[in-house]
This record gives sequence, C-alpha cells and structure tokens, in this order.
Amino acid sequence: MHYTRNSKLTANPGGEPGLPFLYLALPVMDEPDLLLRLLNCLSIQTYNRFTLFVCVNQPEAWWNDPGKTHVCEHNSETLQQLKEFSDFKIKVIDRCSKGQGWTGKKHGVGYARKTLMDSINEVAHAGDIIVSMDADTVFGENYLQSVALNFRNHPESTALCVPYFHQTPPDLHAGRAILRYEIYMRHYFLNLYRIGSPYAFTALGSAMAVPVWAYRAIGGMTPKLSGEDFYFLQKLKKYGHVLLWNEEPVYPEARFSDRVFFGTGPAMIRGAQGDWLSYPVYPCRFFDEIAETYSLLPEIYNHPVDTTIVRFLAEAFREDDPVQPLRINNKDPDHFCRAFHEKFDGLRILQYLKAANELNPSSDEENLQEYFTRFYPGEEPGIPAVDLTSFSFLNAPLEQLEKIRMFLYQKEMTVRRFTLKLL
Repeated sequence: MHYTRNSKLTANPGGEPGLPFLYLALPVMDEPDLLLRLLNCLSIQTYNRFTLFVCVNQPEAWWNDPGKTHVCEHNSETLQQLKEFSDFKIKVIDRCSKGQGWTGKKHGVGYARKTLMDSINEVAHAGDIIVSMDADTVFGENYLQSVALNFRNHPESTALCVPYFHQTPPDLHAGRAILRYEIYMRHYFLNLYRIGSPYAFTALGSAMAVPVWAYRAIGGMTPKLSGEDFYFLQKLKKYGHVLLWNEEPVYPEARFSDRVFFGTGPAMIRGAQGDWLSYPVYPCRFFDEIAETYSLLPEIYNHPVDTTIVRFLAEAFREDDPVQPLRINNKDPDHFCRAFHEKFDGLRILQYLKAANELNPSSDEENLQEYFTRFYPGEEPGIPAVDLTSFSFLNAPLEQLEKIRMFLYQKEMTVRRFTLKLL
C-alpha cells in the first residue's frame, strides 16, 4: 500500500468547526471478502461523523440461474456480515434476497448508486456530503476527514474528484493491463487540462463525493447500467465547480471484472486479450484541434467559423450550423462560451476523439513518445531506464510501465494540487 497518515490533518473529529456529516454510498455485489476489508478501513477512520449506506444487489433472475447462484449465496453472506457488524452505523438496502432483486433492464451498479444516493437524500441535510465508494477500494485513516475538510473549505463546490492510484496486482497480466489503463487515463486527463477543457477530470465511482444540495440541484443521479459516474460528474460540472484535489487519495484494486460494460474491469479484460481500441493513447493533435476551437469562440460568437470541431458538431447534431442556436439564445460572449461547453461536453469530446482516432495511422507508442517529446523534453520517465524510441506496450517489462505510470501520476497530482490556487 502507498497510503500513509497525513500529518496535515488532525485526528480529532471534534476539533475542526463546521465540518459536514458524511453519508457513505456503497454498492456491493459478490464481494464478501472485499467488504470486510473496507469495513475495517472505515473502522480506523479518525473522523467518525458518518453513516454507511450499503446496497447489496443483483438481478432477481439470478436465483434461478445455476451459473449465478454462487453470487446469490455470497450476497446472502454479505447481508449477514453487515447484520453482525457493530463498529459504526450501517443502513442496509437489500436488493438481493429472493423477491428483492432487480427486475427487467433496470439493474447494475448505476441503479445501485442511484438507489443509495436517493435514499441518503431523503434523510440528509442540504449541507451533508455523499461520499461514493466501492468495496474494492481502500484509503488512509484520515480519508473521511480530508473529504469533510475539503468541502468545509470549498462550500461552493458541486463535487469532488478524489485522486486515485490503482494497487498493482501480483498477477503479471493484470498488472500489465492496469498500468496501461492508467497510462491511458492520465494521458487523457493531462491533455484535457492543458487545453483548458472544463471536463478535465476522471470519473471513478470509488473516488467522488457530492454535497446533498448539489445532488438535489441537478435532479439526482441518472441511472445507467455502467458509466453512471461519468454522466453524474458531467452534470455536476455543468452546474458548478468540481474539485480535483484532496489531501488523501484512494487506492482502488485492479481486478478483471465484467460486472459493468465499460470501466476499469472490462478495460483490463479486453486489454489482457490485446484489445485496446477503446482506450488508446490519442495523438496530441486531436486535443490541439479542440484547443483551436476554444480559442476561436469569441470569433465564432460573432459569425460562423469553419473548424474541425464545428464540423463534428454539425454531423453529430445534424445541423448546418450547430452554433447558431447558441448565438441566438446567448446575448454575450461569456454566456455563449458556457453554452458551447455544455453542447460540446465531456461525452462529445470523447466521441470526437474516438471518431478521429479511427482514421489515425500512428500507434499508441508513437503517440505517447510524441507527448513526452513535446511537453517534457529531456524529462522522459525513468531516464535512462525507459527508451521511448523502442518502447512497446506489448513487450515492455512491468517496471517500465510502472515508471511511465508514476511519471504521469506525479504530473497529474501537480496539476490537481495547482487547481486549488485558482479558486
């Protein structure tokens, strides 16, 4: 583990005035061992003003599926674990016992998170904080206090994206997969930040928190089979400011998992099979094209300007001039720019990058080398251990992948910490 106690934080939960109450939202499915570890992690927290809400969930049909009965049994074990646990207050939402499971198409972690947050919303005060969690994620003993302090110090913020660092598993294939996935995520974040995108944040269900007042303001979470964290944070960003820095990070476990359609688990499965098409290292020029349109927004406000992004939006929305409605409905440049970013949002950015990358002949290795050469000349990761001119994701030792991951992690943490100075 990489976490340590943060000396900047006090160990006395009553010593800091005005700290909010925390409601922890934890979806659980087939994770009895991981849950016990998380409960122990919460038991040693220096901040005790919290209640844990747990939704143990599965589709109802799994009780009649021989291939899924072990999940049903594990979930029953989990309910018993929670019943016997007494270190702190836990509210259990049973969506796994016979007659209580999900029915139809409405199931999965997205519905579990929404169920949890909606239940919390019914009992919480506006100034309380919902902290989203996953059973496979651990953190230091000051984590909850760091979140409480962060929102106390930045009460206007609509959300918090907590810094994360995946634990590297001992399995060679899993280790290679998670390191490459993190390289993809951190490269993506750093490029969005450098071009000034409002959507430069990372959505992990185990690494986000939201004030109850903001949850209510956006109408709650929209349920999704997976990817609910991405859409949730995008809604919160459109409403207000999202914090990117927290003194205490979280440490998700890297594991192969097909419980959701996309995210860390599915990315690792596909990656271990050699399929990284959904998680590429995008060329810098794609981000530059977005930055070009950003810089031209004052001009685009006055009259049509042909850019790569405007053409993409015209096709996506099937409009000859996708910007014209924004000009009509926003009478000054500031409101126009905000409206543009709401139209060309995080989802549209990702769609544009994927579409552009389909015609891109360069490899992930070439794109990564270009990024380091252009933005960190003479500062490549692990000098001289990693020679990017001959680097291969497929054949590189884990030590090299780890060096690149750590380099990008440190750059990202510097950026995240710096954003606090801009508030």
